[in-house]
Amino acid sequence: QCGAEAGSGNLSELPPVRSSAILLLRRTASTPLPRSQPPNAQTVAMSFTLPPLPFEYTALEPTIDAMTSELHYSKHHQAYVTKLNAAVQEGQNDIVEVVKTVTADNGAVRNNGGGHYNHSMFWTLMAGVGKANSNAFGDLKGAIERDFGSVDEMKETFNNAAATRFGSGWAWLVVKNDGKLHVCSTANQDNPLMANIVPAEDQGIPILGLDVWEHAYYLKYQNRRPEYIANWWNVVNWDQVVKNYDNAKDGKLPEFPTSA
Repeated sequence: QCGAEAGSGNLSELPPVRSSAILLLRRTASTPLPRSQPPNAQTVAMSFTLPPLPFEYTALEPTIDAMTSELHYSKHHQAYVTKLNAAVQEGQNDIVEVVKTVTADNGAVRNNGGGHYNHSMFWTLMAGVGKANSNAFGDLKGAIERDFGSVDEMKETFNNAAATRFGSGWAWLVVKNDGKLHVCSTANQDNPLMANIVPAEDQGIPILGLDVWEHAYYLKYQNRRPEYIANWWNVVNWDQVVKNYDNAKDGKLPEFPTSA
């Protein structure tokens, strides 16, 4: 598994999702925020902003319930953006540069910069059933079969990395510098672009990532993380993953919105 193990003392993160969920459940009326208008918009110019969600909160049901989508996007991702803006130096507005150069001793930028980049990518990797290709195809399918034996074997390796990540973190499918595909996991909000943090053998261009923080699944799955992981493949947007792979073959990072 890549990166340091998840541990205690991650003070920049939100309280567990269960507390947030209770607060939301107590609302007498709930009107989901329009996906095209990120919540908590600032009246002053900010270096980083919340990108639009590319689907409705209900779009991923039954795999991911609407309340989890709403909480995850409008509360958790927004919190990373807000705290990142408070942590970066004036003039820093390139999230890729932030995550590629952050060091282990800069916890606020490491956690919140990673949180913003990872979640911005994560939203684009999912789509409602029938809205995108449901299986790998093209050159990516060939590369998966070359490096893992089959798509099912890649999924098994990925699922194991996600399920065995201790505490909170992410699982990744990465294109290495030599062009080979690699599966790993990272702690907290680290990702394979963090050259100063992630071990060299796990660095590369991420083309697929899964959030295994409890806030990503606890309302529906409680402690059944493996079930969440297995079901998540039902909403993977393989069109986007293939695009990410095609870019990575040429040494380019995935392209996705990172601001409003």
